[in-house]
Amino acid sequence: MDQARTGQDLRELWWRWLLPGVSLLIFAGVALALHRELAQFRFSNVLAHLRSIPAAAIGGAIFCTALSYWLLGFYDVLALRYLGKRVPYGRTVFTSFIAYSFGHNFGIAAFTGGAVRYRLYASAGLNAADVATIAAFCTVTTAIGLGALAGVSFIVAPLQGGHALHVNPVIALALGALLLLSIVLYALWSLFGPRQFELLGWALRAPAPSVALPQIVLAAVDLGLSAVVLWLLLPADSGVGLLAFAGAYATAITAGIISHVPGGLGVFESLIVLALPGVPADQLIGSLLAWRAVYYLLPLLVAALLFGGQELRTQRSKLARIEQMAAAYIAPIVPQVSGALVFVAGFVLLVSGVTPSIDQRLSLLRHILPLAVLEVSHLAGSVIGLALLILARALFRRVAAAYQLTVWLLAAGMLTSLLRGLEIEQVLILAIVLAVLWLGRRAFYRPAAILAQRFTPAWIASLAIVISTAVWIGFFAYRHVDYSHALWWTFAFEGDAPRMLRASLVVVLLAAAFLATNLLRPARPEPGVASAQDLQRARPLIALCPQAMANAALSGDKRLLFSNAGDAFLMYQINGRSWVALGDPIGARDGQEELVWRFRELSDRHGGWTAFYQVSAERLPLYIDLGLAAMKIGEEARVSLADFSLEGSARAELRTQRRRAERDGATFEVVRPEQLPPLMPKLRTVSDAWLEDKAAAEKGFSVGAFSESYVSNFPVAVVRTGADPVAFASLWIAGTGEEIAVDLMRFGPDAPRAVMDFLFVELMLWGRSQGYRWLNLGMAPLAGLEQHPLAPAWHRVGNFVFRYGEHFYNFDGLRRYKAKFNPVWESKYLASPGGLALPRVLLDISVLISGGVKELFAK
Repeated sequence: MDQARTGQDLRELWWRWLLPGVSLLIFAGVALALHRELAQFRFSNVLAHLRSIPAAAIGGAIFCTALSYWLLGFYDVLALRYLGKRVPYGRTVFTSFIAYSFGHNFGIAAFTGGAVRYRLYASAGLNAADVATIAAFCTVTTAIGLGALAGVSFIVAPLQGGHALHVNPVIALALGALLLLSIVLYALWSLFGPRQFELLGWALRAPAPSVALPQIVLAAVDLGLSAVVLWLLLPADSGVGLLAFAGAYATAITAGIISHVPGGLGVFESLIVLALPGVPADQLIGSLLAWRAVYYLLPLLVAALLFGGQELRTQRSKLARIEQMAAAYIAPIVPQVSGALVFVAGFVLLVSGVTPSIDQRLSLLRHILPLAVLEVSHLAGSVIGLALLILARALFRRVAAAYQLTVWLLAAGMLTSLLRGLEIEQVLILAIVLAVLWLGRRAFYRPAAILAQRFTPAWIASLAIVISTAVWIGFFAYRHVDYSHALWWTFAFEGDAPRMLRASLVVVLLAAAFLATNLLRPARPEPGVASAQDLQRARPLIALCPQAMANAALSGDKRLLFSNAGDAFLMYQINGRSWVALGDPIGARDGQEELVWRFRELSDRHGGWTAFYQVSAERLPLYIDLGLAAMKIGEEARVSLADFSLEGSARAELRTQRRRAERDGATFEVVRPEQLPPLMPKLRTVSDAWLEDKAAAEKGFSVGAFSESYVSNFPVAVVRTGADPVAFASLWIAGTGEEIAVDLMRFGPDAPRAVMDFLFVELMLWGRSQGYRWLNLGMAPLAGLEQHPLAPAWHRVGNFVFRYGEHFYNFDGLRRYKAKFNPVWESKYLASPGGLALPRVLLDISVLISGGVKELFAK
């Protein structure tokens, strides 16, 4: 058993590292190729060409960049039109710009366009399926643009296209024709094709011609403009035609996307250098650096300033409406924006530490500062850069200590930048990052330890790529310096190369030590099931909770995690690798957010999969912040007791069932907990008979199981015929008087046929008389899932099971039964890892609830 588990854990570990490992290998390969291509060139040549780019070319590139990013906003506009959703134009353009400016620069999941879109569009009323559709539509639009760009280029200039792809020109010509044909077929599908068809299990709905045709034109123009940005920055005597260049550009962009290397860093540059052998590599690298600055970093800087301006407006606004609007725009992404900018600041400091200082500025410092100050500042700047890279992850997780430490490190980084070379530009960048971070300071409130969270393989790969890039730049900058052991001990104002060696060594050693410590840290002991003291500690919080499901903590089959202040708790259980929390945390709002992060960190320390089962739509952005995927799992039925009545034709069936039960001698009573002990043996008899009749076992986790110690915590609704009970339902009562929820529902063989209708009707009338607002009938699993053609695969599977899974569970019948009480339906979600982990998480949750999944499959 232990050997099987070990083998399984090793396979799962291998899968977790597969994609980040492939990204590292690709990066290493392209770095090696680029190193060989630049073997005969000097770093000074690259910088010389960078400085020689005409101002007119830079101005044209900036103009094309602005136009391209403006057009990118219409990707989202068309996607919303395809969805049939209305979002204000300003919100759409703002969301698109933020998503693309950060998504272009980062490959970390927390910073991708889809994650940013969800956080910003969620406040506009869009759900997870809508945002997934928008992201898919934008991906298709980008693919159309790349296809159009490459197709035209390969047809017009097949020789250059064949060279870019390293294939025969005839193959390049055929590929170009195939790409354009696919775009034409897409247009024809929108005009004349079937409205919907299935592809690999997905139902794809044809876009209307008013969407598809502008989409094609928009994609081609936008990607063409982005190619023009780099083309304008090429050497004036390069002799590269725009159409021939477009094919190489589209190929390199596609390869960068496929590689999963953050920003396609190194992959894009290597392919462009290989595709344009007629352009000197040093000049081409200079153009590529300018392109990265104009098309990637400049929009990122504008996004940071825009974000900071919105936050400043929020804090200074005296008009509540303006403040509310500004907060809705920026509040969901404060940690992501701040973390991303700090990550960039760290990279800037690392690169500055391995590149030559400007001689004129250094000569000024020679007469002001001692050499020791320069040396220490240079080394300290690189160490600060590494620290900022590490702290970026903690900022994403809203850790208060990370915010405080980052502020001081940014200020220290500004000082070291001045002391080691009067690097004014770098100081300005760090100052902007510091200002944005300070403006968003309210988002960092978690009192967690900075380094408590294990780094994921994706983060480790990103750190490795960024540090390796900085070191590679350093060795390229000083490749013509003769290496000797004496360099390590050379200290001089002109000793840039020795300083690069020492800074690189210290950064690599510190990063390796940190990652080794992070990965090899022993897991803490696994928490045990809630003790009697834990349950007693939870009772006051349950009494103040407006959700009746908080009472599920008293079942004794779950573990409880309390906030540091003791003002909130989270209930969860473990099965396999799945750490599953039931519902949203209970208690104070700040304590809830702290618990969500702590629970994620706890499960990560044990190598588990974090999942939150049956959570509300209101709290979904918090779970998305954890990097989890949200999917709807059903709808919860809540009956408004103030509006409940037996009057009217819609209630005719309920009146009939009630009278029928009364004719059979049924009476109703709610028995208080202190009155239960004499009645408990008879309730046990009813429960046992019900389980035997249904050939069922006790459930758990999200529902209670019959035991005297558990049932005695709650009032029990009892139906009698004569003196003995024939049916009962234990009641979860919200301490605030907000709602009642039915937990255990059981009836014996002597109960009247309409006993459950009678029990529910009487319970609703009783709850209304007692002043409760809602009766919670529980969740109808798989009800109300999206049926949109581009809905996630889970929704399609869930809808299929809902319709045809009656053999296993009465999904449709349960929803129809609850619907006759005319409830309000509220969506419930599962927040969990996506991908290959999802089926295992779903299976583990099934085992937790039923305890008998083997019997289910045997049946």
